[in-house]
Amino acid sequence: MTQLNIRTLILACGNTLRSDDGIGPHLAAWAEQHYRADPSIRVISRQQWTPDLAEDLAHAEFALFIDCSIDAPPGSIQIRKVHPASPAATPPNALSTHHLGAPELLSLTLELYGSAPRSAQLLTIGAASLELGEAFRPEVSAAIPEVRWLIEETLLRMIAE
Repeated sequence: MTQLNIRTLILACGNTLRSDDGIGPHLAAWAEQHYRADPSIRVISRQQWTPDLAEDLAHAEFALFIDCSIDAPPGSIQIRKVHPASPAATPPNALSTHHLGAPELLSLTLELYGSAPRSAQLLTIGAASLELGEAFRPEVSAAIPEVRWLIEETLLRMIAE
């Protein structure tokens, strides 16, 4: 399969039927619409990050991972650089074939394709609830405008690096 190189890959994950867990797909839908005229940006939304995404990552110059966090205060926004997991930190049988974290997915990309994005960021939004439902809790809804702005700023900053 021949795949065109893309400049920026946005990978979002979450379950739209689990309340705040759906923030990743929600933001991916916004980004897909917002950047629809820019062929250098590709948006992929999944319930989980799976090993098959390594091929897409291998062709990207920049990557922005988006997910909710149950370890952060509801509605809080965190962004940090993410690097491939070190082989010593990931025992050979520890990789799941069903889902991976951003560092493990970057590591797998390097292992399989010999390349990975030169810059990767992980953007998380604190979740208040993962209960069944399609609505966001007020804290998460209130964070959406700032998160959208941060996505725009992050993409600009990564490209300028």
